Amino acid sequence: MNEKQKKHRLILLVLAAVAAITAGAWVLTKPILALANDPAAARSWIEGLGLWGPLAYLALIVLQIVVAVIPGEPFEILGGYAFGTLWGTVLYLIASAAGGMLVFLFVRRWGLRFARIFFSEEKLASMRFLHRSARRDLLFLLLFLIPGTPKDILCYVAGLTDMKWQRWLLICSVGRLPSVITSTVGGDAIGGRDYRFALIVFAVTAVISLIGLVVYRVICKRHGGDDQQKK
Repeated sequence: MNEKQKKHRLILLVLAAVAAITAGAWVLTKPILALANDPAAARSWIEGLGLWGPLAYLALIVLQIVVAVIPGEPFEILGGYAFGTLWGTVLYLIASAAGGMLVFLFVRRWGLRFARIFFSEEKLASMRFLHRSARRDLLFLLLFLIPGTPKDILCYVAGLTDMKWQRWLLICSVGRLPSVITSTVGGDAIGGRDYRFALIVFAVTAVISLIGLVVYRVICKRHGGDDQQKK
């Protein structure tokens, strides 16, 4: 199989994953949206699914992380709404760890060919400082801990480094905690009809995320500039 055929196969796999996410999201969220005015009934419907409810949610999150163009925040909120703060957080962290590891292993297997399906060469090049920085692992953890940073691309960039998978699994699991907890708390508040508290949570999270995005860009610019000077 030549490179062109491999690329076409990867694209087909991605399209299939997008279709699966869309179908899964529709099946899982359509009844919830229909019962949006009655959160108690929506949660009762989810509980009635038994084990299939959490399994469907786990699969949805794994696919969302692999197909990096789909934002994760709505799914974090959905977890809090559907399963409450505690179990929404636990389920999301389990799924995000699995998704992060899949991306890591896929990139290790197919390298830039796989990463370029979702991110431009320029975007990936802007993160090259993480490959060579002596504080690489600490920078990965810091960027993950800051709300608002694009964590999906970090999963792909990590696979391009020589980082050990055990360390990566720890970083991407611990690093997601602040973002996931705030989202599931807000989703749980919506499920409990505490809309004022949910609005406060989302407003504070939005402000922190904007600050985090600025910090992320400063870090990338500073370390990227240092990286260029060393060449």
